[in-house]
Amino acid sequence: MNILILKIEYDGTNYGGWQIQPNAPSIQEEIEKVLHKLNGSHIGIVGAGRTDAGVHARGQVAHAKLGTKFPVPEKKIPYVLNSKLPDDIRIVEAQIVNFDFHARFDAIAREYSYTINSNNSVFDRLFSTLIKYKIDYAKLKKSADIFVGKHDFTTFSKHNPDTKNYICDVKKCKWKQISKQTWRLQIRSDRFVYGMVRSIVGAMIDIARGKRTIKEVKRALKDCDRSKVSSLAPAKGLVLEKIFYPKKLHIF
Repeated sequence: MNILILKIEYDGTNYGGWQIQPNAPSIQEEIEKVLHKLNGSHIGIVGAGRTDAGVHARGQVAHAKLGTKFPVPEKKIPYVLNSKLPDDIRIVEAQIVNFDFHARFDAIAREYSYTINSNNSVFDRLFSTLIKYKIDYAKLKKSADIFVGKHDFTTFSKHNPDTKNYICDVKKCKWKQISKQTWRLQIRSDRFVYGMVRSIVGAMIDIARGKRTIKEVKRALKDCDRSKVSSLAPAKGLVLEKIFYPKKLHIF
């Protein structure tokens, strides 16, 4: 059976998240509607990451099983799908492979970014979080070290009954100054649990503004106690940047 693989970018502002849900539009639903029109029958897609409401993506990956030959040539798939999708969802690349592939389970790592700024501009409002108070950027940078390595992220997550464990191996967690008023976090891990990045960012911002200490947050991580979490950072600053797969698969 052939597998269709899509690399997708989207502005999540107007959606309830990636996954289909009864009370809000979703990215998955919009793409499946277009695939249905093209194919004449339902094609279900599976995403590598289930981004929440308001979260964006630059490098989401999804796959779909094709029961019959797809009516659009591989090279033309992005153009044809994009001509029918809303402007805030774009197919960046497409592949059709003839081996078994799963966008979520074959992924070996994922990378997100989170952007904050102190510039109250209309051009920054949808893709970054405005920080209205003074923060210590040296503390912000140092706080990122807390989360590097293999940890149980129960404290910095939302409860999810489908999650069997909350252990994640964070390979990269680093803040970078983009401009005088803008900072961006890069965080890469073998997996992420529900709400993890926004919880971590909330804690780091609390450290940078003097509400919590590095020692306190380190202890909270070790204790695996959700009562010690900081407020979640807003969804709009979060972007799913890239999904990593074994090189032998040659996925994007």
